Formats: sequence, structure tokens, C-alpha cells
Amino acid sequence: MNRWSSLVSGSLKWQPLRSSKFRAAFLALGLVVFLAAPLTVPSQPRPGAVSPAKQAATARLSNEQVNQKVSSLLKRMTLEEKIGQLVQIGGFSFGPKAPKPADLLRKGVGGSVLWIDDTARINRLQHVAVDESRLHIPVLFGLDVIHGYHTIFPIPLAMAASWDPALVVQAQTVAAREASAEGIQWTFAPMVDIARDPRWGRIVEGAGEDPFLGAAMARAQVRGFQGAYIGSPGHILACAKHFAGYGGADGGRDYDSVYIPEERLWNVYLPPFHAAEEAGVGSFMSAYMDLNDVPATGNRFLLQDVLRRTWHFQGFVVSDAFAVRSLVTHGFARDPKDAAFRAFTAGVNMDMASETYLQYLPELVKQGRITTAQIDAAVRPILAMKIRLGLFEHPYVDEARAAEILKSPGDVKLARRAAQRTMVLLRNENQLLPLKKSIRSIAVIGPLADSARDTNGSWVVEGKAKKAVTVLQGIRNKLGPQVHVEYAKGPEIRRWIPSMFDSMQGRKRKPPQTPEEAQKAIDTAIDAVRHADVTVAVLGELGNMSGEAASRSSLELPGRQEQLLEAAVATGKPVVLVLINGRPLNLAWASQHVPAILEAWYPGMEGGNAVADILFGDANPGGKLPIDWPRGVGQVPVYYAHNLTQMPDTAPGFKSRYWDGLSSPLYPFGYGLSYTKFAVTHLVLDRNEVKIGEKLGVSVDVQNIGHVAGDEVVQLYIHQRAGSASRPERQLKGFERITLAPGEKKTVHFTLGRNELSFWSPQDKKWVEEPENFDVWVGEDSTAKLHGTFKVIP
Repeated sequence: MNRWSSLVSGSLKWQPLRSSKFRAAFLALGLVVFLAAPLTVPSQPRPGAVSPAKQAATARLSNEQVNQKVSSLLKRMTLEEKIGQLVQIGGFSFGPKAPKPADLLRKGVGGSVLWIDDTARINRLQHVAVDESRLHIPVLFGLDVIHGYHTIFPIPLAMAASWDPALVVQAQTVAAREASAEGIQWTFAPMVDIARDPRWGRIVEGAGEDPFLGAAMARAQVRGFQGAYIGSPGHILACAKHFAGYGGADGGRDYDSVYIPEERLWNVYLPPFHAAEEAGVGSFMSAYMDLNDVPATGNRFLLQDVLRRTWHFQGFVVSDAFAVRSLVTHGFARDPKDAAFRAFTAGVNMDMASETYLQYLPELVKQGRITTAQIDAAVRPILAMKIRLGLFEHPYVDEARAAEILKSPGDVKLARRAAQRTMVLLRNENQLLPLKKSIRSIAVIGPLADSARDTNGSWVVEGKAKKAVTVLQGIRNKLGPQVHVEYAKGPEIRRWIPSMFDSMQGRKRKPPQTPEEAQKAIDTAIDAVRHADVTVAVLGELGNMSGEAASRSSLELPGRQEQLLEAAVATGKPVVLVLINGRPLNLAWASQHVPAILEAWYPGMEGGNAVADILFGDANPGGKLPIDWPRGVGQVPVYYAHNLTQMPDTAPGFKSRYWDGLSSPLYPFGYGLSYTKFAVTHLVLDRNEVKIGEKLGVSVDVQNIGHVAGDEVVQLYIHQRAGSASRPERQLKGFERITLAPGEKKTVHFTLGRNELSFWSPQDKKWVEEPENFDVWVGEDSTAKLHGTFKVIP
């Protein structure tokens, strides 16, 4: 069994399969012709030009077959053409003197093109590459398809809150189908960086703080994007990013340096990447930042020692945008030529957008600093991916089908279900929720209550994304005209420093509200609160407040939202807080004064309908937090899997590590409420001792003791009491989301074995499973109380 046990069935490793008679005949008769002559392709894209039989014949090639094709191509390529495959060019020129993408493709330069989502233009550039270049090698088109393409799903952090890998597979399968129909063959996702500092903007793209949950989400995303194998019809190539440690940036500042000790790197930050690799991900992306003073894009330890020698990765590595040339900015490389040498020899196959390889690799080969054999080795996996993806056989897109995809409503049911399953109920005093549909009037207030763009969140392909249903629209859809729904936007919120993506997304920078205008907006909203039976305050962050280059020094509600919330509660009317956001925010006051709080994240295109489903009881919240929720920014980073230390929280007489506040989170990792209640009982270990390498069975009974059906995420945590290193107080090592009717009971089974019980020892410098005593807890979050013990013996 692989080191990280799979929560998503199936492997995407490139394994040879028995060929059909058709495929055998095709390979025997056509392989020589295919490799020895220019490719024959239709002059225009034709719907249905590629038959299912031909797709079946070429989809699942063995390693030997792919290697033969690659070797034959390499023999015919010039050095310039080989280097051209190592260059990823932008879909637009960066200035009047920059070469146009089509001109580069005619010369065989451009293994990949990025930043294009126009199907007609994709076809035009693909025709240039296939029809007008010497060897007719097709181009790989890549784009950031993060949480949907046309159908927009909740952000990845929210999807992790579902604790439902099968749901993640379904969502990314839809994203792949829609993107591939429009000519996108490669996504720069999943982002599997562990993030324990919510100030970091890109926490929105990952699965939170835990390596076990993160690994499960990584496997699921790879499976969703790539399908059963690379080249599966309707799927695209995935890219695990940002390798590695990017989420540990100093101060949560995007792009800043990262310092991670080797024990934490192996045990916390690398497992999700390893899970993606074991799931068969076809590509990795190197990160921007310094890792322990060596930039990740020039880091031989990461790209050679870990990725290729230890994990035996067979795909290719692309840099992040301009990261190769930026090695000069880091003070790591002397000049751009030195940057090209360092990135290439470290293990970066493809240079994203900086054209540093294009300018300097020929000279480095001429000087003998890089050999042609090294160039060939770097080109091989890129050509192999194009062959596996079937680009040589069907390089073009059916534009009519792409247009139909855009006209469709998207996978509305799945988007709504996904949003429902990702929402986390943080507070529900006196069972304020669910609200009754017989309510006479409701006030919906807040700057995010009717913002479709912000409901979708960050990392959305503008112009392709289905417009989101806002919370206001969702409530009106739910209640109909018979209930009076009054809306007041309240004070505006904005970034102090504009997002670098604003101009690309058509966000216009407007003059800020004056203090008088903001107060008037608050007064108008509070007037609506006073006249309503109940208020839903939709607060949080704009979509551009999370994502790349979107780190924050504060976790406060931006602008004057806190003032609006406090004023609404002061009226004495019941208030429900719905959060639209991409990170934990400061809820210290709200957690004591607002009776109901629902974390909706950026919920995607059906977010408003899903929020209304939760608020009015048509869906029961079952999401759980994938990250500890801090009481305030002064606690950051706070995470459950810390070591016991000299004075642990559970020690007699322990007060706090801070003299002015608690060290525990406001809401723990794995936390989430429901409209029903569950009892987790009868913990059974199938034995008290296991030998190293053996497996231990663990089971618990879970019963719905409430009055409505609901979901519970049963979580298993362990602690190794002693050993060659201090081990975290608790570590998640198993989970399962189950649905139970009122009164229903189910026994949930877990297995603990070498994968769960071993760790990378900083003293032994290797993975170890040690003979020691272990604690095990099972329950509803990381503070689970149901406890047992067992011993691992030699």
C-alpha cells in the first residue's frame, strides 16, 4: 500500500493496459507513419471528427508506447525546437516589441500557452502550431480553473469544509468537462499548500491546516480533473502547486520567505503533494518564495531529491509565472542567464511566461554548461503528456459544442448541493435557526447580500462563469412575494491597496464613501432591521480580498461592518450573521452577542439558494471547519496539532500562554453544529496491541438523537506518547461523513496501520513506526472526548 492511504478509490498511475485488436492494428500499421511524417490534421475544426473508436485506441497508451513516440520525435527535433517545448508563452504580448504568440509558435517555440479562454483564438493558435510549424507539434493550453469554469462551485477551502472527497471529485469533474470543451487542456490546480495563518490570502485556494485532510482533498481534486487516467475524455491535466511550503510565508505575507524545519516539512507540508503525486498528477508547479533561503524554483532538494528521486515523479514541473527570471530578484541568481541555468538544473521543465529559457538555454548548451541529453530529459515528459492527452490526434476544439456549454445553465443541482454541504453552522443559540417560512417580514442587510461577483469569490474565469445567485435573491426565491423582504446594503467595503486583478476583472475603483455617506447607509439598514421580524446580516470580505496578493494584517470585518452588526443586535431584534469570505475573521464579539452564525464561505453560483435552504431548514448544515478559528489575529498561527510542550493546556494549574487572553481557538478544527444532535459512543479497538506493520481496527457507534435527519463527520485522532521525537498532541488519522435519520444508528469503522502511525523522525532522518503507547479519540471535532489506548510492539 502507498504511504498515504487513499480516501478516494483508484489510482491514476500510468500503467499499461491490454490493447484491443483495433488498437494493436492501429499501432502496428500507423505508428511508423505517424512518427516519420508530418501529422495530417483537418484544416478546420469539425464536430465529431474524432471517432470514439479512435479515442479508445489512443487514450490509454503504455509507458513503452509513449516513450517510443517521444524518442522518435526527439530524434527529429532541432535544439531550438526542443527548447521551444520548455517555454510557456502568454496568450498576449507584453509590449509593442514583444513577439506575438503566433510568430513564436510558427518557429516551434511554445510548448504551452496560457491566459487564453477564447475558444476561437485557441483554435487559431493551435492551427498555427500544427499547420505552420516544422514538426506540427500541438500546444498545451493552460488556465487557472480552480473551483469551476462555467459552473462555479464553492472555493476549495469551503470544499474542504464538506469533508466529502467524493463531492470534490464530482465538482472538479464538471469543471474539467466544461473547460476541456472550450479548449483548456491543463489547469493550474489543485493548490495543496497547508496554511495555518489565515492572514495569507491564498488560504482560500487550499484545504486548510491539516495534512491528512489536505491529502484527501488533493487526491480527490486530481481524480476529478484527470479522470481515471491522463487523457480520459472530458478531463484535463492537473497541476499540484505550489511546491512546496508556500503556505508558511512569514507573517502570512504572500510571496514572502518561508522557514520550515525538516520534520515539519515532511510531516505537515509535503503529505498533500505526495498524495497528489501518488494519485498520478501529471504536473507540479514550483513556488515563488524562498524555502529556507533557497528559492523553490531553483531548489534541487525539492525538485530532485524529494520529487523525482524519493517519489519517482514521472511528469513535468512548470514554474509559477515569471518565477525563473525572478531568481535574480531573490538575490539567488546573478543575472537572467544564471537564473535559467539554476532553474533548469534544479528540475524546472517549463518556464512560465518569463521567456528566460528561450533567451539563454541555447547559449548555455553551446557553452557546455547544459548538455543536449539534459534538454532531452526535460522535454520528454512534456511531449509524453501531449501524447497521453491525445493532442496529436485531436488538437482542435468543437466551437459549436463550446458555445452550447456556455449557453447552458451549468450543473445547477450539484453546485447547490455542494454549497449546502460546505456551510458550517458556528452558533445557534436557542435554536433561532432554522427560521420559519411563515415569517411576515425579513431584513437582509450588508454589502455582500446582493453581490453576485463576491458570492462566486476569487479565482473565477471572468466571462465564462455563471452569474451567482446572491443571498438576497436566494431568500426571495425561497419565500416568494407573500413575505416582505427589505434590503439595505449598508456601508461599503474596499481594499486599501487595490488588487492587481481588479482591472483584468473590470472592477472600477470608485471614490470611497464619506463618513457621512457611510453613516447614512448604516442608519438606513438599521431602520430596515427595526421594521422586520428577523434580520439576516450578510457580511465578510469582497472576493478580491482573498487570493493571490491578498494577504491581510488584520482579521477584523473590513470597513464599518462590525458597527453595522452591533447596531443591528442593539435593536433587540433576532439577527442571523451569514459570512461570505475566504478566511476566518474576528468573531470575538459576534460569538457572544449574535445568536446564529453561518459560515457560507464564497459559496459559488448557487450560493444564495443554498444559504436560503440552510436558513429555512430545507437543508441541514453538516460542514466542519478545516482550520482552527482564532479569537483574534494575535493568536495566529493557531492549530490543533501542536506539541504538548513544557506546560500543556491540560496540565494542572495551567491558565494560559498569554496573560491577556486564552490560547485556545474560538472554534476548534473539525467543529460544526447541526439542527440535530448526535451521540458518538461505544469505542471499540479490535485489539490492545499490534506489531509494527500490522493494522488495528477501530469502530464507534453514531446515533442521531435529534428530531431531523442530518450529517455528522466522525473524526479519529491519535497521539504517540513517546518516541524519537515529541509528537503532536493530536493528529487526524481518519474521518467519514455519514447521514442519519432521526433515531438511526450506524457503526463507523476505521483502520490504523503503518500509513497512519509512522512519521518522519528528525533524529533518525527517515520514516519510522515506533513501538510505543498510543491514545486514540473519536468524536465530532478535534476536542473529541471518547478515548481509548493501544500499544505498538516490535
